[in-house]
Amino acid sequence: MTTSEPPPWPHCAHGADPAADPVGCRGIHVPGHTVCLAHLADYDRDAYLAALTPGASIDQRGTNFTESLLNALLNALRDPETGHPRLGHAKFELATFEGAALFESATFEDCALFESAIFEGDALFESATFKGEHALFDQATFKGQAGFEQATFKGQAEFSQATFEDSALFGEATFEVGSARFGSATFKAATFESRAEFGLTTFEGFALFDAATFQGDAGFLMAIFKDIARFTSATFQGDALFMEATFQGNTSFNSATFQGDVSFESTTFVAADQLGPLACAGRVVLSGAAFGSPVTLSFAARRLECRRTRWSSTAEIRLRYATVDFAHAVFEYPLTIAAEPDPFVLTNGRQRAEDPFPSPRDPRVRVASLRGVDAAHLVLADIDLSGCLFTGTVHLDQLRLEGACTFDTAPPEVHWRRWPPVRFTERRVLAEEHHWRASQPGAVRGWNAAVLGAGRAGPLQLAPVYRALRKAFEDGKHEPGAADFYYGEMEMRRNADDIPRSERGLLTAYWALSGYGLRASRALAWLGAAMLLTIVLLMAVGLAKDTPKQTAAGTVPAGGGKVTFEIGKDDPQNPTGNPFTGERFENALNVTLNSVVFRASGQDLTTAGTYIEMASRLTEPVLLGLAALAIRNRVKR
Repeated sequence: MTTSEPPPWPHCAHGADPAADPVGCRGIHVPGHTVCLAHLADYDRDAYLAALTPGASIDQRGTNFTESLLNALLNALRDPETGHPRLGHAKFELATFEGAALFESATFEDCALFESAIFEGDALFESATFKGEHALFDQATFKGQAGFEQATFKGQAEFSQATFEDSALFGEATFEVGSARFGSATFKAATFESRAEFGLTTFEGFALFDAATFQGDAGFLMAIFKDIARFTSATFQGDALFMEATFQGNTSFNSATFQGDVSFESTTFVAADQLGPLACAGRVVLSGAAFGSPVTLSFAARRLECRRTRWSSTAEIRLRYATVDFAHAVFEYPLTIAAEPDPFVLTNGRQRAEDPFPSPRDPRVRVASLRGVDAAHLVLADIDLSGCLFTGTVHLDQLRLEGACTFDTAPPEVHWRRWPPVRFTERRVLAEEHHWRASQPGAVRGWNAAVLGAGRAGPLQLAPVYRALRKAFEDGKHEPGAADFYYGEMEMRRNADDIPRSERGLLTAYWALSGYGLRASRALAWLGAAMLLTIVLLMAVGLAKDTPKQTAAGTVPAGGGKVTFEIGKDDPQNPTGNPFTGERFENALNVTLNSVVFRASGQDLTTAGTYIEMASRLTEPVLLGLAALAIRNRVKR
């Protein structure tokens, strides 16, 4: 209704001006009079009020109430037994309350209609009881504090398109039957311009906050939603607090936007099958929350905290942008955490807007901690695990990694901290190994130091973690990935404090020669060096100067008969002169290549050369085998 349109009831028209205000006062006529209660003569007003009794129906549509006039009306309706106002059918549509509207502990026996009413001061309905079928505050404007604490709505309470310019307090209010409606569409929904408090509120029926706007903090601490709770397209510009709330029916935050943090800490979701997709510029806190039925969570948020969250059925968590803290979460059935590469798609086929996030922001999902989690039923898909803390995770060997799950890597460049220079082999590395190596004296640059609260884990704790992840990769038929975790396991064993010196020496040799059977280049480098050394030694002292000549000697009997010959061979002679000739190199190379494949060359060798060949035939095939093993571990599927 515009200001130029007269109301649909007979109105007072006091102060009407054809030019400025052709309608004048919109207050409804007092029965038997032609003016409203505000403009009624004092004598007639007193007579009207005196005729009222507790529980009487009131029709004061469009009336302008000063604080004193409203108090006089409520005093006339005050029940002598309770000392509180008791109204029947109450009509206050388009009424204006210029001062404080004190309806505290009032009882509305029938419908209470405050549609399009304006409360210029505080509107206090604490402990009021609305017994009628409807309590309507649609399009009402509350310029002061709106207090409905401990109020009881036994019928349907509607605040569609209402505006709360100051705090809206509904703490411990009870909505027993029907539904509590706050909003219907964008820009036509309820607007809370300051703090909105619904702590300890009980919603017996539907609680619909569709497209509502909360410009300040919104508190629903320990609220109870016994039926559908819907916050579709709602906007929370401050923090939204749902700590210890209970959602017993379906819960919808579809297309909701949180510009601050939203906390569901210790909240219980009894039958919610979907939460989101919602966008949160801050944190989504689910720590201590409990989900009682299969549920899908869809969040675009900066951080998701699920410490000690409990799922009693299957669950799927689809995320964008978020860093997830999953420490000590409990789930008894399969649970999937997956990164969503594209914006969420709504039921109408449109993509969910991500206004709180700038477009260049990386949508990758990171897991910060899985400590204390039983990973037997956990599936991670396309997750960044470079900063994840794994120590303390149970059944880590049964963890399923799908898609492109990435880990941190070792510093790739050569580090000249001392002689000889240090170079770490490129491989997948756990965040805890980064923290441990960064804490060591003389640590090189590139290892990430531990963040506050990450705890301390050393080789003794990390070796079983690497072993479990290796088995998880092997079970997933990802042998190259498993090889990296085997390397990490062996590194932790080699650096552990509880192994004997002999075992550490053996592991060090295994590492130096072939990178634990995983670095073909290292084994081939040692093989090449061993072959080169063999060739040099053979040329120097191993090959005989000349091929020894065979001689045959025998005696012919005088009378003829059988002749017996003795065939001998000269001993090989050490070379004299220049031993490094092309011919000797070719012979030495022939001996060395045959040694690599564990074959005898048939060359004439000196005594030293014989021992050199024996050593070559012992070491070089081993190095060749280690190189072949490393190549197999990298290409095996």
